[in-house]
Amino acid sequence: MSLYHTPVLLQESLDALVTNPSGTYIDATFGGGGHTAGILSRLNKSGRVIAFDRDIDALGNRPEDDRLTLVHNNFRFIENYVRHLGLPRVDGILADLGVSSHQFDTAGRGFSFRFDAPLDMRMNTQGTLTAATLVNTCPEEQLEQILRLWGEVDNPRRAARLIVAARDKAPIETTGQLEAALTPMLPAHAAHKVLAKVFQALRIEVNQEMRSLEKFLEGAAKVLSPGGRLAVITYHSLEDRMVKNFIRTGNIAGEAVKDFYGNIEAPLKAAIKKPIVPAEAEIAANTRARSAKLRVAEKEADA
Repeated sequence: MSLYHTPVLLQESLDALVTNPSGTYIDATFGGGGHTAGILSRLNKSGRVIAFDRDIDALGNRPEDDRLTLVHNNFRFIENYVRHLGLPRVDGILADLGVSSHQFDTAGRGFSFRFDAPLDMRMNTQGTLTAATLVNTCPEEQLEQILRLWGEVDNPRRAARLIVAARDKAPIETTGQLEAALTPMLPAHAAHKVLAKVFQALRIEVNQEMRSLEKFLEGAAKVLSPGGRLAVITYHSLEDRMVKNFIRTGNIAGEAVKDFYGNIEAPLKAAIKKPIVPAEAEIAANTRARSAKLRVAEKEADA
């Protein structure tokens, strides 16, 4: 599992999540299976884990454990699957929103500009939309918006124009060709930072990550038992803001709706005031953990 993906904030997330050794828990992002294995280790023979992953490669990490049900699908459908499995509620839900090390380190998946590889970026390889299709067919104005919203690129208009100018000469089919198209705006001292933002934006759009996260949060709040815990590990400000807003107000916009008495009507409450971040030792051992934040919420008893 460590070769596929090293679980981030493992002990911290398990400590916050698992409160009932006989309970039913969901690992919404199975990946290398590290968090799932950790949850199973804290459950007795009556406990159960349901794990989701839309990447078919992750299914090969399934452990031999009768207490595990592995679902090959997007975690946005969490509510439907819990109902389908005949479960009234669950005791805890964990989501690690990071891209797996396997996806970043497998050149052919096209997630990283470290490799000159097909411009793919699909988390579900059975999907039809690739990053190459996106950059070659998306109107310039829409491409600019994607780069601004999902990558927070400093000059999204120029980036979009450079991409369109390059594709007018020849299709952009590889990560290397995309980098070459953007070369005029890449600072010599920080090219990787600009590319990271562009790649993040395209990846989020290809996989509809923010929409999926919104649907997941809404579904998670509905299927948690009163007192059940939701633990979410985020890696960039867009995700973290959405999770923080939902915990605080019950919606991703952060627009509080109050009852007659002035109390905010939200199904969850923060179980910890500030997000948990990795210790220096974990970051030293796994640099991809450096931007991680763990937020933990609890289902209100009367929600």
